[in-house]
Amino acid sequence: MRVLGIEGTAWAGSAAVYDTETDTDAIHIESDPYEPDTGGIHPREAAEHMSEAMPQVIETVLRTATDTYGPDPIDIVAFSCGPGLGPCLRIAGTAARALAGSLEVPLVGVNHMIAHLEIGRDTSGFSQPICLNASGANAHLLGYRDGRYRVLGETMDTGVGNAIDKFTRHLGWSHPGGPKVETAAADGEFIELPYVVKGMDFSFAGITSAAIEAYDSGATIEDVCFSLQEHLFAMLTEVAERALSLTGADELLLGGGVGQNDRLREMLTSMCEERGAVFHAPAPRFLRDNAGMIAVLGAKMAAADDTVPIAESSIDSKFRPDQVPVSWRAGESAPMPDPRSERGSPGFDSDSGAAVRGAEATVEFSKNRVIKRRIPKPYRDPTLDERLRQDRTVLEARLTAAARRAGVPTPLIHDIDTATATLVVQRVGSVDLAEALTPTRARFVGQALARLHDAGFVHGDPTTRNVRVGSRRDFPPDSDPNSESSDRKASHAGNSDGSGTDAVTCDDGTRAYLIDFGLGYHTSHVEDHAMDLHVFKGSVGGTVSDPVPILDAFETGYQKEGAGSVLDRLGEIEDRGRYLWLRTAEKIAYSTADSGEYPEMWIPRCVTDPEWWVHRGSISRPSPDGFGAELRRIEEKAPPVGGNESDSRENSVADDRFESIRKHTGGGLPV
Repeated sequence: MRVLGIEGTAWAGSAAVYDTETDTDAIHIESDPYEPDTGGIHPREAAEHMSEAMPQVIETVLRTATDTYGPDPIDIVAFSCGPGLGPCLRIAGTAARALAGSLEVPLVGVNHMIAHLEIGRDTSGFSQPICLNASGANAHLLGYRDGRYRVLGETMDTGVGNAIDKFTRHLGWSHPGGPKVETAAADGEFIELPYVVKGMDFSFAGITSAAIEAYDSGATIEDVCFSLQEHLFAMLTEVAERALSLTGADELLLGGGVGQNDRLREMLTSMCEERGAVFHAPAPRFLRDNAGMIAVLGAKMAAADDTVPIAESSIDSKFRPDQVPVSWRAGESAPMPDPRSERGSPGFDSDSGAAVRGAEATVEFSKNRVIKRRIPKPYRDPTLDERLRQDRTVLEARLTAAARRAGVPTPLIHDIDTATATLVVQRVGSVDLAEALTPTRARFVGQALARLHDAGFVHGDPTTRNVRVGSRRDFPPDSDPNSESSDRKASHAGNSDGSGTDAVTCDDGTRAYLIDFGLGYHTSHVEDHAMDLHVFKGSVGGTVSDPVPILDAFETGYQKEGAGSVLDRLGEIEDRGRYLWLRTAEKIAYSTADSGEYPEMWIPRCVTDPEWWVHRGSISRPSPDGFGAELRRIEEKAPPVGGNESDSRENSVADDRFESIRKHTGGGLPV
């Protein structure tokens, strides 16, 4: 099978030919990137570039395919249908429809972010990897389970590449800013910037603003660039390790254009070596936006009969990776790896005294106590690493005690050594909640978080790995009265487990304990409280086959004692995640088709003449040289290009062309 891939999500017009009988090294890729003179990517200018680049790159790869394979060299056309910039996606989609229609071959619509993952899986040979996608507009962690790639963690505001580009635009540097920051960072030294990790989610908006402020206040470009990289990439590496720990996986893939950065790859390699995992980053040509990865995934989808009729091949600029049915892996029954693996998961208890490795610490179990050491992370800058380890150790001790005072079962803190970031704590429970998750226990977590929030702080990382479960008789407190904290004696003498007479409990006869408050902090803000709930829901949704009963019970538990405003804000946060807003523009396009109105979407200039691609039998197949000319002829007849997504109302166009296209597509417009 030979697949022609077309990529056009944002800045690169790209086409590729992939023969499934060969390996990915033989993929022929032609790309024409958009490089603005100043500033970042402007959607209108990117679309202008895309309309010029697309015919040329397609002509080139078609000519190569014809020279290599002879007449009719293409069996499948695959294109990037989202996510990305709407103006660019529409041009790529139009070219793909025109080509598939004229060659009379099947059409495949590919999710751009899943393509980044699949090219890495293809070149690495990994079976069940965690994938860190780090690109301009995106940053998220994906893991496969039960027919879909689940989002384990993601940015809550901007993509990592956009965060860097925002800073470089302030400096007046042209796009792309990442390579320029990497060069300048080579001569820089460390300065403090914000470091925001919330479970496996993260935020980049604050660090970009702080970097701009630091530069404006007199810090050197080199120092700011060095520190920006150190903070951003350490955050990505930390959440990647948390995802490995949560799932028990031991394979990590890197995808996306930011993955070309040497420092990021160095950090991820170091982290994986430390925990015994395997790391893989594809060749740079497959990391940046390219049609080769579109062709590879297109071939897999076509082999699974996952094609799309031309009339239904609309683009989706907000296409999330977890919306994609993974048809090409339908025969696989294995989910993500068993989190109870003895490879080093914190869910594996041991009485042998051997250290068990978690995401950020090693844990040694004895009969009644646990020694937890936050070990140095070689991938992090030493100054940043020392601060994070010590601050989190102190916070864990303080907030664990505060949670117990609020009626939430927690371990007792027996000793703390801030210099070595070490805690000695009571041993509680017998397994992590990840191995014993039920609606009843999820309800307990919801109720427990409500009490924390009422007391004015958040847990910060309430995943199923940070709740311990056991019977009430499992691992009682030490008999030594000197080991008990004074606040326990004063406030919670009523319960032998140290949780207090009014502690929340599970309804099934078991006891659950919240542990590891190292990412917590004092706050009364509804946004912070809602993020706590979001982190727990993310850890369940990414690892459980049927999360709905679990999450319903969790929210019921929170509702019992928590503020309704927090649950309301939780809904807003979930809708705010990457691309989770309603696809209003697309819905309007279809709902207003019958009336002939088109109030809120502009028709890009590359919308194809329906007489050309619907009544394709009336024309001959274009030769490789003739395809670009034919596409340009069609564009000359189309309305002028509008603007970007945000100013589409001002740039709307509507004419007789819309009605003609609507009729020929059965009432729907492939946008």
